[in-house]
Amino acid sequence: MVDRIAIVGLGLIGGSIGLALKAAKLHNVEVVGCDVSRQALLEAKRRGAVDRTEGSLREALKGADLVILSVPVLATKDVLQVAVPFLKEGVVLTDTGSTKARVMEWAQELLPPNVSFVGGHPLAGKETSGIQGAEATLFRGAVYALCPQPSADPEAVKVVGWLVESVLGARAFFVDPHEHDGLVAGISHLPIILSAALVSCTSQSPSWREMSKLAATGFRDISRLAAGDPTMNRDICLSNRESLARWIDVCIQELQEYRRLMLEESPALGERFNKAWEQRALWMLDREGKANERTLPDLPSAGERMSSLFFGDWATKRAHQMMEGPKRPAEPKK
Repeated sequence: MVDRIAIVGLGLIGGSIGLALKAAKLHNVEVVGCDVSRQALLEAKRRGAVDRTEGSLREALKGADLVILSVPVLATKDVLQVAVPFLKEGVVLTDTGSTKARVMEWAQELLPPNVSFVGGHPLAGKETSGIQGAEATLFRGAVYALCPQPSADPEAVKVVGWLVESVLGARAFFVDPHEHDGLVAGISHLPIILSAALVSCTSQSPSWREMSKLAATGFRDISRLAAGDPTMNRDICLSNRESLARWIDVCIQELQEYRRLMLEESPALGERFNKAWEQRALWMLDREGKANERTLPDLPSAGERMSSLFFGDWATKRAHQMMEGPKRPAEPKK
């Protein structure tokens, strides 16, 4: 039974968890918020993300049945070290860090046997950081990776599962921490590097002043992740550096291949773009359980592309075709 929940770290994720908890209108459950920033504490209270705030970790953890650590990954070890003496026996402890292997090692090393740790990573977020951008619905429909410590009490795992699915509206995905870090390095952490690198290389150009006036939605969309919390992005890279370095090498090779095909004016360049379009389309449909390679439409011809002012019109029609599936042939007339 959970009577008191402590959220340590009231940024975008911690604040959104608090808002979701309060929106759930849980009976007789107190939500306590803790942060080193006085401004974050005031804003969390003003927005109703918590019932009360504490600047002291000791006071925040007092009597808590569930503790949620929502701090930058590399700060997790220090917070665990300070928190241990104040954790009550049988408490359930979870985190929201974007990497899991090192966090799980710290938990194994520092936490006593009477504390159950369930590592967590919500694959949800936005470009704005801080509690000002927090939303109660931030996690709705998102995948939420969970890595229970082998020694965690099964009931503790159920408590975190309840938080993830019943309160936050996310989908729990149980995964090994090392496997998690290898997987998210390519689809979550590499995009951060690519986004930041794009901003770095273009903004350092002598022509940036003129370029920036022409930058539109394409640049805005790809550069979105560069607007994330710099400390969090740094910690993600450093705590998952081996896996991320491998993906950076793969990406460099892929960029070099695009470069070669472009300079050689090779027909294979168009085929490569076609394949990328196809894979993304299938992924988008698979997110809704509708992917079926047999229903994937043909890519547009040059004439089709020229006949429309907006490529998005074409893509929308093709997406609908994929969702509807192949048309049944008309029955022959008798």
